[in-house]
Amino acid sequence: QVQLVESGGGLVQPGGSLRLSCAASGRTFSIYTMAWFRQAPGKEREFVAGVNRSGGTLVYADSVKGRFTISRDNAKNTVALQMNSLKPDDTGVYYCAADWGLAVPKSRSEYTYWGQGTQVTVSS
Repeated sequence: QVQLVESGGGLVQPGGSLRLSCAASGRTFSIYTMAWFRQAPGKEREFVAGVNRSGGTLVYADSVKGRFTISRDNAKNTVALQMNSLKPDDTGVYYCAADWGLAVPKSRSEYTYWGQGTQVTVSS
């Protein structure tokens, strides 16, 4: 079992930045692939970014490439999402997720553990 708690959401103007953090507790953090998903009102939850257990493989959704950066610190059991050049379309609830395995899947069904989510609102 692993427990995930997100933080760092908030209201930001278009073009601004936010840094989300996910703290994990429970079983050994370093054995999990970690990812961020988001869900806008009335839409499906979608993959945003993911990182494999070593941090050597980073995967991004096309919509956030070049603007978002995912990173992990296995010593601190945390994964972060640095979001720059934010757009109104980035608004939604952002979820941290964890999965066993070596790959970085983009399907939400592949992830076993989820946090409660943190709201990100991009608006002027």
